Amino acid sequence: MSAPAEPAPAAPLPRALPTEAGPPTKAALPTEAALPGPAATGPVPPRRPRLRALDGLRLLAALMVACYHYGGRGGDITRAWGASPAAQFPRLHEWFAYGPLGVQIFFVISGFVICMSGWGRGLTDFFASRVARLMPTYWAAILLVSGVFALPWVLWHALSPSDTLLNLTLLQMPLGAPRVLGVCWTLWAEVRFYALFAVCVVLPGVTRRRVVLFCALWTLAAALGDAADSALLDQVLMPRYAPFFVGGIGLYLVHRDRRDVLGWGFALLGLLLGQHYAVGDLWHPDGPGAFSYRSTVVIIALVTLGFAAVAAIAVGWLDRVDWRWLTVAGALTYPFYLVHEHLGWVVVHALHVSLGVPAAVTFPATIGAMLLLAWLLHRCVERPLTPKLRRAVARGAAGTRTGH
Repeated sequence: MSAPAEPAPAAPLPRALPTEAGPPTKAALPTEAALPGPAATGPVPPRRPRLRALDGLRLLAALMVACYHYGGRGGDITRAWGASPAAQFPRLHEWFAYGPLGVQIFFVISGFVICMSGWGRGLTDFFASRVARLMPTYWAAILLVSGVFALPWVLWHALSPSDTLLNLTLLQMPLGAPRVLGVCWTLWAEVRFYALFAVCVVLPGVTRRRVVLFCALWTLAAALGDAADSALLDQVLMPRYAPFFVGGIGLYLVHRDRRDVLGWGFALLGLLLGQHYAVGDLWHPDGPGAFSYRSTVVIIALVTLGFAAVAAIAVGWLDRVDWRWLTVAGALTYPFYLVHEHLGWVVVHALHVSLGVPAAVTFPATIGAMLLLAWLLHRCVERPLTPKLRRAVARGAAGTRTGH
């Protein structure tokens, strides 16, 4: 999950951009303005208009994941409803079960956005922007969920103080510790992608040739790493997720120049490999013990639609989808994604079990409550803290570089 930044008004995008000179610097997705910094291949041109349709797609992907967490699986949400979601939503639960594919769409968008935001930036600016984009809201979500779960009347219990503090580092997964946020596994995938892209592309300076080489080598290495069945290579190369990131990068090359054959090639390769891993992760035989059955055809269709939606944005077919509210929707996506699962359990239980609100009302009310909480986190945490943390990290990294 690209973690899975934000704003600027819109005008028609030039389509046939040079393939080696750095393009205009662009804000990363939903709330991130580009930082001034040394361009990798020349001076940084004026910032181009944001792609608001991409903001809307991100929120749609987050809502897919929320539908899965509230009505497409068993486990803790069953305790929240007081019965299986299959009983609450006898027809919809089988469609909600496809919600995890929202994560794969996030990864495609992340590949697009990280390549876009890294182009024309030095390593310091890139690192500072990523830290500032991810961490303030993540820290707030960790503390908020831990605090709510510590309340004596809540069904679920907070982790130990030690594990909660470890979760603040975002390194709990490689260290094998319990997670405060169930969705943080996607952030761990995002962080590893950022690190690979920073070291292999941003550090030497972003050019189309380096991006193409990175995509080709990562795709091959990920396939070989999968074949090697090595836990270390799996952690570093992420064979199950690399095709989605690479496909998104390819689509950003298409956005720069829609005639870029290699960009289209990486997008198609990402789709072909990505659907293979998505089917492997989500398909299972039907049976009485299964919560729901996911069709292979539907999985492939949804992965294809995700790639197609980003491709339509890349080539400008959705330029007219330029409604200002989509910028707000994009800004809410990340905080909503972080808090919706665990705090949603609490809201579902309070409304449905404690107050007797029907499931058909509790479901949208819970999503609305989580969107409201996301707006509060955006206004009270992201907006004031993100620019301050970005400047502090950039100054610290610059001081390290100069030896001060």
